[in-house]
Amino acid sequence: MKKIGLAVLLFMSIGKLSAQTQLQNSGWFAIFNTTKFNAKWGLAFDAQFRSSDNWEYLRNVLIRPGITYYINNKNNITAGYLYTTTDTRLIGTSNNILTENRIWEQYIFTHKLKSVFVSHRARLEQRFIEQANSDEIFTQRFRYFIRLMQPLQANSAAFEKGVFVALQNEVFLNVQNKELLNNSLFDQNRFYLAGGYRFSKNVDIEAGYLNQYSNGLVKNTSNRVAQLALYTRF
Repeated sequence: MKKIGLAVLLFMSIGKLSAQTQLQNSGWFAIFNTTKFNAKWGLAFDAQFRSSDNWEYLRNVLIRPGITYYINNKNNITAGYLYTTTDTRLIGTSNNILTENRIWEQYIFTHKLKSVFVSHRARLEQRFIEQANSDEIFTQRFRYFIRLMQPLQANSAAFEKGVFVALQNEVFLNVQNKELLNNSLFDQNRFYLAGGYRFSKNVDIEAGYLNQYSNGLVKNTSNRVAQLALYTRF
């Protein structure tokens, strides 16, 4: 699985070239939290706020809670719900705010490669998407995520405080009713490079560059994102 994940990271970060690709620039702010109730059960939660092109207005708000079961210290599974809004600013429509509800399930596997902390995540989403001037549609999407985090301290075995760098990639695949979206298996890819600081075993903050490459029905989009993220663990 390690070799497969690294191969996917290398392949997908190259991107999909197209003459019909449009460029955008935006900013994302995210809060990620994991809270353990006991050795086996916990809460996963994240909230994200994403701007439109050129930071003109708040385009997306995402709220995603979930319940986690810890199989052991390297493996866990989570099931949850997501609510998101999209400000479309569509001309000629009475509804500019579209919503999406998701049910999602995921599996996470973590390990180390020498001094590098590695996390793999596989997520399946059942999406109920509101459409402008039409009925709600249902699709399913699969996501594979890999994250590599390297502490910059001389002794990083436990890594409870200090500076780190992170590299991650996530590929999104439409696995059901893709004809309702972009009529393609490939939905999007997100490549991310960041630097951060761990204040304690409970809190990280990081900032970096994320490239979101989305495969559209008519044209593709390369969204160049400045991202700020706060991670908390309790």
